Amino acid sequence: MSGPTVRQHVRVGGRVQGVFYRDTCRRLAEEQGVAGWVRNLSDGDVEAVFEGPPEAVGHMVRWAAQGPPAAHVTRSTSVAEEPEGLTRFRVLPEAGG
Repeated sequence: MSGPTVRQHVRVGGRVQGVFYRDTCRRLAEEQGVAGWVRNLSDGDVEAVFEGPPEAVGHMVRWAAQGPPAAHVTRSTSVAEEPEGLTRFRVLPEAGG
């Protein structure tokens, strides 16, 4: 992977747990060549980090605001962060809100 790397930290709320959000997110991130992680939060939200080429990360941020077909995202925030040099995408265990 060459060119600039960007990182976005995303948090979404609504009906986003129990709807294959994390698995779909992982699959799409891998298809886009985006590294990072996704996890459920104990308050019902989902949190994700996307790191990679700007166009691919932008695609994932836009996807996150919609989610998979069974999801109903009611709020989405995205914050740019300094890339850490992640090399793969993982589903992490649940974390506190």
